[in-house]
Amino acid sequence: MLKMNKEEGFTGLEAAIVLIAFVVVAAVFSYVVLGAGFFTTQKSQEVIYTSVDQASSSVEILGDVYGLADDPASPTYIDVIRFTVGLTSGGSAVDFGSTTLTFSDAENVSKLNLQNVVAYENADTIVDSGKWAVVLVKNDDETDLLLENQEQFVIKANPIDDIGANEAFHLDLRPAVGTSYTIIRTAPAKINGVNTLY
Repeated sequence: MLKMNKEEGFTGLEAAIVLIAFVVVAAVFSYVVLGAGFFTTQKSQEVIYTSVDQASSSVEILGDVYGLADDPASPTYIDVIRFTVGLTSGGSAVDFGSTTLTFSDAENVSKLNLQNVVAYENADTIVDSGKWAVVLVKNDDETDLLLENQEQFVIKANPIDDIGANEAFHLDLRPAVGTSYTIIRTAPAKINGVNTLY
């Protein structure tokens, strides 16, 4: 008995099914690959932004750093360091409530404690020994310790160690996020009531 094989129609249907299967598998595969690529790109972007925030300092010194003598009438040593800080251009806000200040000279290193959780409103505020404080906020009516755009904080630091004539010291500001900012200054040869430190 003679068998007739006519599979032209079946072959066309089979080719269509295989084509559709390939298209579906390719679509699923490309979706997975694109999703993984987008996820990797997003994570890389987060790492870059976090690294930039951690590596760059948002704080800068505005103007001079001053050393205030123990007794303005007959000064013998510098008792208090006063300076003004602001944000760098494009810098993010810095919380001075969680910022640490460290004083160091040739002999000692000491951490200064925050004297108040809110900023004072008077630059003549007395700061206790071993402490620091934001004594005045410029360009803003608030007295919180969040340094924001266009604000300026006047800071007084009263280290435990007295700063004598010609004595060099470091004052390290370390915010909770970002790198520290170090102030390196030397007292003048003759101590006055108010001294500009270089």
